[in-house]
Amino acid sequence: MHLLIPFACSTAPACSQALKPLQLPHLEKLLRRLALVNTDAGQATSLTPPHERVLARLQGLAAPDGCIAWAAHEVALSGRDPGALAWAWITPVHWDVGADHITMADPRTLDLQEAESRELLSAMQPFFAEDGIALEYAAPQRWLARGDVFGNLASASLDRVAGREISAWMPGTASLRRLQNEMQMLLYTHPINDARGARNRATVNSFWISGTGGLPKSALPVHPEAGRGTNALVVVDTLRDAALRNDWAAWAQCWIDVDRNECRTLLESLSAGKTAQLTLCGERSALRFDSAQDGMLKQLRRRFTRTTLQDLRNQL
Repeated sequence: MHLLIPFACSTAPACSQALKPLQLPHLEKLLRRLALVNTDAGQATSLTPPHERVLARLQGLAAPDGCIAWAAHEVALSGRDPGALAWAWITPVHWDVGADHITMADPRTLDLQEAESRELLSAMQPFFAEDGIALEYAAPQRWLARGDVFGNLASASLDRVAGREISAWMPGTASLRRLQNEMQMLLYTHPINDARGARNRATVNSFWISGTGGLPKSALPVHPEAGRGTNALVVVDTLRDAALRNDWAAWAQCWIDVDRNECRTLLESLSAGKTAQLTLCGERSALRFDSAQDGMLKQLRRRFTRTTLQDLRNQL
């Protein structure tokens, strides 16, 4: 079993405060019994967050920063051949526009319905087509796009940008920034947004590009549910929403639940003599711990040395 925990820690000062009283007994027992075998060090300014880098390597999708071809991979998982084409995810989003900055709300909070999503996509398709981009529906909060412009385009993950000021993460090509501007004007008066506004719902006033590139030859054939519990890999996504809201009290409570459930399950598996891996991912880096045997002295030192999540914060 490999337990992968995104948003395990943050550089936010309030996160440090939330960590101090946090009791995670099963995690601490795991850290006493597992050896640190790999550190994927990065920066909080990278386009790709640590948990996506880890998942990409596991699925044969490792690529330069911002160039993991998640969209092409999704096409392959659906049973279609993505070919040599370059793909991208297009996400309908809401931008909060301030006097001197723009912040993107977490797209999940839009609660966009399928009928709304399809109507917006239909209105936007011709404008994308004029720029040589084919746009198609995949899910209410995610569309698929293909076009040459995505071939070598580095793009920021939604998990990097949601809830944050977006200027540092904008697309690197003038044509895509122009297309975003055009769609903002189109969406401003769209009937779907009028109806959402009448219901006091956030409007869709732009889109975000992510998961760009063509599928590499190294990509592994993976079951569509991989990363959500199959193939011995379990990805915990329950810390995400609270972390992106900067709600560290809720995040700490989520951690208690993770410790009580997933961490306990991994510990029981380890105690039963099975191999175990634990990967903790923060904003900058990922730490992978493994049950691989090392020297008896090191094992004893770990057994008698308490390591907490707070101790690992500066490494994550």
